[in-house]
Amino acid sequence: MKKSLKLFIVALMAVALFACGETEKKLTVDDMKAAEKTLMNENWTMNMEVAPQVAETYCKFVEQNPKDPTAPTWLFHAMEINVNLKNSDKSIELCNQLVEKYPESKWSPKSLILLGSYVYEDQLNDTAMAHKAYQRLIDQYPNDSLCNDAKVLIQCLGLSDEEKLTLILMQQMEVEEDEL
Repeated sequence: MKKSLKLFIVALMAVALFACGETEKKLTVDDMKAAEKTLMNENWTMNMEVAPQVAETYCKFVEQNPKDPTAPTWLFHAMEINVNLKNSDKSIELCNQLVEKYPESKWSPKSLILLGSYVYEDQLNDTAMAHKAYQRLIDQYPNDSLCNDAKVLIQCLGLSDEEKLTLILMQQMEVEEDEL
């Protein structure tokens, strides 16, 4: 009886080890689109219950398919979700990953604006790091349309909402005068 119990336990462990050794399903773009459909509620708000799993699915796709042309898109969307979840550490990690692995992607400068404004400024109240994120965008993407936005955001660091509005309105008036 003891011998058969030991044999059964050994067999059970072997099955368990084999099952753990199976590879994960390779995710496809269709899997990403299906995950994306679960992200929003009927009223177009983020479904916070599934959002972490959707972001993780996006990250797994990028890990499994780093050369897929859609990989930067899914990485950016994973960052967006983590920003909304106020997961600043993961947001920073994903932004850095995006800019380093996909520097030519249109999502890289967008991720730096998102990082500076929503993560460093709004969530962490760290204007020095926000400045670094904006400056990184300016330095790495000088011809990107967001470069001017980054310059304005640097000028607005530490200002109250009223001071920001005044600064932006003054700059807009200067642009309009130059166009005349």
